[in-house]
Amino acid sequence: MSQNTMAANTRRCLLAARFGYLASLTLIPLWMWLYPAQPSYSLGFQLLLLLPLLSPAAGLLCGKPYTHAWSGFIASLYLLWGLTGWWVHSDQRVMASLVVATLLLWLLASTYYARYRGRELGLGLKKHKETTIS
Repeated sequence: MSQNTMAANTRRCLLAARFGYLASLTLIPLWMWLYPAQPSYSLGFQLLLLLPLLSPAAGLLCGKPYTHAWSGFIASLYLLWGLTGWWVHSDQRVMASLVVATLLLWLLASTYYARYRGRELGLGLKKHKETTIS
């Protein structure tokens, strides 16, 4: 398989990962705006909270497998934040559930995309050959 062609399963994972990421990128700031923290954070601090969410944007949208692999760490941080918000604020459970669902979609789809695309491109960890001493 050449570098430009992509299996159907890999393409589905890429599209799901992009959708999950873009939905998270939309819903997280919306949640922060609709339900501001008490006491309210400054605008600068709120933007600082969103900065990690923006860091993998270029690689995710371009379909780079390595970026999809490490972006899971960022998705996990926001997933922890979303689950905490779901648990603590019972009046925000609908929005929290949407955010958690999009973050899980991003995390899982990116993980599988990185795995499938990495195999297609021949990327990955090299295995050590066992040497036997006779």
